[in-house]
Amino acid sequence: MMARVRDRLAQLGQGWGGLGLWWLLLVALALYPYTGVTHLTLFLGSQVFVLVTLASNWNLIGGMTGYVDFGHAVFFGIGAYVMGILVTTSPLLVSPEWGFLQALPVSGAAAAIFALLIGLPTLRLKGPYFSIAMLGTFVAMREIVRVLRPLTGGGVGLNLPPVLNRLGDYYLMLVLMGLVVSIMWWIRRSEFGQSLIAIREDEIGAEMRGINTTLHKIAAFMIAAFFTGVVGGFWAWQNTFIDPDVVFIETRTVEMVMMSMLGGLGTVWGPPLGAVVIYVLQTVVWGRLFGIHLLVLGILMVLLVLFLPEGILGTSGRGGGTSIVRLWGRIRQRSDP
Repeated sequence: MMARVRDRLAQLGQGWGGLGLWWLLLVALALYPYTGVTHLTLFLGSQVFVLVTLASNWNLIGGMTGYVDFGHAVFFGIGAYVMGILVTTSPLLVSPEWGFLQALPVSGAAAAIFALLIGLPTLRLKGPYFSIAMLGTFVAMREIVRVLRPLTGGGVGLNLPPVLNRLGDYYLMLVLMGLVVSIMWWIRRSEFGQSLIAIREDEIGAEMRGINTTLHKIAAFMIAAFFTGVVGGFWAWQNTFIDPDVVFIETRTVEMVMMSMLGGLGTVWGPPLGAVVIYVLQTVVWGRLFGIHLLVLGILMVLLVLFLPEGILGTSGRGGGTSIVRLWGRIRQRSDP
């Protein structure tokens, strides 16, 4: 019974039915502001959309491709600082004070270019070596931002133009979230996505079958970095202030990993679901446990690895892993006389 439920969910998620339900949800979210909600609610909604988008981006390289990136927030930081530099007056720029919509795609492009440059050497590494290399890249970039004070403001940071438009922010992130998740759905079904999964399962075997693993990994890395950089640019604009400690914070990558793991690595709909769950934990639980919220986050990650390695919607069956459906089935079997 539980196996049939799992299979039905997998078929729905990977087929057109899952995408149709996603678009219906987007329509409902687009109409939501007309129900008389407050500006605070719109702001919180845009924050949820940010988390969903970040989780889906990380899942492309960490879940589908199998390269666990512990420094993925470096692309968020690059996007944020490119936005901050372009929309503020800087003596090093020929044409300072760009508009927000002009600077937003440039934020993503800068992150993608950096992903290409850093990915060529690091994606040759396997397993924990890649993870550690990306973590080192993240830490190094934070220090570089501190040193480039004339351009980045150093430790003092940058103040962006204060523009309060909660409704515009809400719709912009809604469109970006809808676009990113839809792209991930398409990638998962495409030949490109199947090649990424083949790399995750057996990279040497994928090479023997004629898959250009380097090209596929770089492409996935750049796509994930581009949209993460765009989100970073949006975040900087919305918050109107950035500095190295606020932008390059380690917990941002940890949250991306957690959201993807909780929902289901390598799935399309798992990371968005995990992002919503993590956001609820952030607002309801961690707000009351602020002093030990990192401890709670660490314990939750350990529990996930031990008891729910495939996440809530995981159906890959890798390594005999456990999704929430499988876990519930085991509990039912043990409880039956």
